[in-house]
Amino acid sequence: MSGRTFHIETLGCPKNQVDSDKLVGTLLADGLTPARTAAEADLVVVNTCAFVEEARQESVDVILALSDAKKAGARVVVTGCMAERYGAELAEALPEVDRVAGFGVPVTLSAARRAGPDLRGRDDQPVPSLDLLNLPRPASTSPWAYVKVAEGCDRACGFCAIPSFRGPQRSRTVESILREVDELQAREIVLVAQDLASFGRDQGQGQRAIVPLVRAVAERVDRTRLLYLYPSDLTDALVDAICETGVPYFDLSLQHVSRPLLRRMKRWGDGERFLERIADIRNREPAAAFRSNFIVGYPGETEDDHDELLRFVEAAQLDWCGFFTFSEEAGTLAATQGGKVDASLARERHLELTELQDRITAERRAALVGDTVEVLVDEPGVGRTHREAPEIDGVVRIPTDLETGTFAKVTVTGAEGPDLDAA
Repeated sequence: MSGRTFHIETLGCPKNQVDSDKLVGTLLADGLTPARTAAEADLVVVNTCAFVEEARQESVDVILALSDAKKAGARVVVTGCMAERYGAELAEALPEVDRVAGFGVPVTLSAARRAGPDLRGRDDQPVPSLDLLNLPRPASTSPWAYVKVAEGCDRACGFCAIPSFRGPQRSRTVESILREVDELQAREIVLVAQDLASFGRDQGQGQRAIVPLVRAVAERVDRTRLLYLYPSDLTDALVDAICETGVPYFDLSLQHVSRPLLRRMKRWGDGERFLERIADIRNREPAAAFRSNFIVGYPGETEDDHDELLRFVEAAQLDWCGFFTFSEEAGTLAATQGGKVDASLARERHLELTELQDRITAERRAALVGDTVEVLVDEPGVGRTHREAPEIDGVVRIPTDLETGTFAKVTVTGAEGPDLDAA
């Protein structure tokens, strides 16, 4: 690779950001330096998302825009979920791209030489020679950082194609995770995985591994946050461990509340169980914050199912909630199921739920006015309490003279939608 500078554009979820951070470390070790902008880079890497159609279209749009803006002689490499899932098809459809590289494929020759022989995964399954999961990465440039503790997923949810291209779950060793936590030098660590609470299960540790991992990370940093918890795996021990960290933030992957529809999705639970669990956690920790995501318009979703979800959202009073209109993914169970919901009806249901949750979020934020809270200063004028995960939730607007990377006690003086003002 003759290029001297690089730019990485990251799309999709926090797990993709971790992969990009590790690519940064690889490229730095390969002798490249970051460019100020994509248009000035010798190498432009686009880390794509392929979760739903909207994300795929955004990825294509960004690839084309960066290809048009690149300087003469620069190379564009596409990696990430779209590259893994649609590699050959993507390369044919986008002649503007110099290379389509799946997960772990080195983007430079010397990186390939350093990668060494293939590693082996569980059940002797091969994993990429350049295993992003275990690559080192630079120290965090912000006071917080994501840490991916596992790759892949063993579940078979009806709507999700991720296991088909991310593979089965591969958990990292606790030692490698803690080493990365130390090297990042961040005040807040956000643990992520496709199925976080199942960490260690592929290593024969059952549900025992996640709790000691959370406690070990919490001993090293001021804040430990968990994203993406499957509801059936939210054990009492894990709830206690999360509350003990001082960040009682629960990101529960619920997807719906109608029991028949959840069974069509190959998912566990129902609205009654979810409400009972949320109430139990709030009884233990009244300051607990909750986030979840729901799919609207899954095949077979009836008006009664939708009404049940509306009632749940009102009753649960979640702090944060995302709604996604169903996107049919090739190779999934949902693609073979009948009962398709008309797209316009799905959009109407999505809008109704979003308006309801926006009101709830605004009311819950307004209820904090007058409270004294502790924020981590992410940047001048912007902080977060335990209630706000970085990048996906609201923020607290704070005095600009508070030092980045420090903690400060402030009083909430106002609320505007998802955001708070404090002094």
